[in-house]
Amino acid sequence: MIAATLDPGSFRDPGGQVFLGDSHVYRTVNPPAVDDFDFVEASGLIDALVADGLVLASDKVDSSVLGQSCGDARYVIEHPKLPFISYPYEWTFSALKAAALLHMDIHLKALEHGVTLSDASAFNVQFNGAKPVFIDRLSFVKYRDGEIWAGHGQFCEQFLNPLLLRAFFGIPHNAWYRGAQEGIPTEAIRALLPVRRMLSWNVLTHIVLQSAIQSRVKSGGDADSAKSHELRKVGLPKTALESMLRRLRRWIATLTPADKGKTTWQDYANNNSYADAEAAMKRGFVERFVTAGKPKTVWDLGCNTGAYSAAALSAGADYVVGFDFDQGALEHGFRNARENDLPMQMVYLDAANPASDQGWAEAERQGLHRRASADALLALAFVHHLAIAKNIPLDRVVGWLVGLAPTGVIEFVPKTDPMVQRLLQFRPDIFPDYHEENFLRCVGSLARIEQSDRVAENGRLLISYDRRG
Repeated sequence: MIAATLDPGSFRDPGGQVFLGDSHVYRTVNPPAVDDFDFVEASGLIDALVADGLVLASDKVDSSVLGQSCGDARYVIEHPKLPFISYPYEWTFSALKAAALLHMDIHLKALEHGVTLSDASAFNVQFNGAKPVFIDRLSFVKYRDGEIWAGHGQFCEQFLNPLLLRAFFGIPHNAWYRGAQEGIPTEAIRALLPVRRMLSWNVLTHIVLQSAIQSRVKSGGDADSAKSHELRKVGLPKTALESMLRRLRRWIATLTPADKGKTTWQDYANNNSYADAEAAMKRGFVERFVTAGKPKTVWDLGCNTGAYSAAALSAGADYVVGFDFDQGALEHGFRNARENDLPMQMVYLDAANPASDQGWAEAERQGLHRRASADALLALAFVHHLAIAKNIPLDRVVGWLVGLAPTGVIEFVPKTDPMVQRLLQFRPDIFPDYHEENFLRCVGSLARIEQSDRVAENGRLLISYDRRG
């Protein structure tokens, strides 16, 4: 028996629960899900999807692996634990779009095997680097002729509507999605649409009509009327379902953000206050740190487009999670990781308001600190954005950063730097404790300062720390 704990977010599906081990994730298959599970396994669908890299590989293991926690489960399946679990409200537009297209491709492939998807939760998709992968085996069930797409409304709210918010209105989905958790309500998108948008067949089908259906169900409407009963009996032919999925997929593939201008920090890597030689020194410091410490997982806070994330990978890191709040920079990094097949994951993060525990009993979705950990941290040109722009005391900024990983590299940018001067341009300097001596004192009170290097004439300082032992 292994030491595994029940995932606090695993309670909605009577078909099985999820247990988290040190290096693997275990999922039980309970009696209500057995018939569908056996049918799907015999269809050959899962093997085909795993071979194509669309579904996470898994194996059956002896149920004794979970001991008493197994309950009356018929099967236990095991799959490797991904380096970092992210949520749809932490994804870029392109990542959410890639996840939506993955869901469409999987559903179409499933129908070819006589299988369908019982739901359309975006939380069933995770990322390995920049590549989306489907993780929920129990979502696959036997297709029954004429059945409607049960997950249509959920797909709209968790995939389509967040994409349309950005594609139609130029508004990133992250904050709204995080606040709603179950996605962006179709009625809300419908209320925002101008009349001209409603003339589109896709909008009419997936927004206007979905909104009307959901409003009727919520109000108690005629869900049990003879008319609704007859409609359910007529059902939806399989060819019509496939046609709808293909048409929806084509529409999603064409969506692009309406806000096409450059974001604040998108060009920072090419437009900053230090010269090329100084940038090379900075990259060299990161590479030496990674080469010496050999961290497997590195978190890069304020990653921008991921230049130093890539440097960490080139120096031997196995996986990097890059965090930033700038949508343009994240999109650039995501495209780079995708095009070059880098084990680099780009995540939206407002560091002054990171994702917190939420959902049922404040445990269904875990906050950043409880969800995962890193072997090493990079926080380059990052501290001043919290200490100056967000008025967070320097000692608290340093304490939070050092607490995220046992080792790391942190850059201190002094007030004389043009980037800090930019932040102070229209406000009084109320930060007497923001200076290098205090920064070093704060780090030194929590960890050993292993190396330091002055990387710019204007005083930027890089230090590496180690709080182990």
